[in-house]
Amino acid sequence: MANTSHTAQGAKETAASVVGQAKDAASAVADKAKDVASSAADKTRDLASSAADKAKDLASTAGRKADDAVGSVGSGMESAASSLRAHSPQSGVLGSAASTVADAMESTGRYLEREGLSGMADDVTGMIKRNPIPAMLLAVAVGYLLARATRS
Repeated sequence: MANTSHTAQGAKETAASVVGQAKDAASAVADKAKDVASSAADKTRDLASSAADKAKDLASTAGRKADDAVGSVGSGMESAASSLRAHSPQSGVLGSAASTVADAMESTGRYLEREGLSGMADDVTGMIKRNPIPAMLLAVAVGYLLARATRS
């Protein structure tokens, strides 16, 4: 019987040793999983941050290009106004009308060059804030006309 209890004691010790090794292995796997998850989360954050920075850069570039395009349109309008003045009659009703149109084109061209797209947006926003009811009526009228134009 002593031999059986000695064998049982050996089995218990072996089982305890195996359980201890299993716990250690499970703990090591859990730690490794935490490290991998943390690393994946860090990489995801870095990628999201990089994508957001890239989107900001692209939006900024698009804004600059739009402002440059508006400035070019303004310059073109000033040039067209000069051309209109040079090639229109200098007197009479036609000359007066051409001069008025050229002045308006030149003034608009200077405004576009000076203010750009962001300045125009600020001006429109300010006008809507100062005159909300006429702005709303104008928006309804434009919507009505667009609906009529797109209806078959």
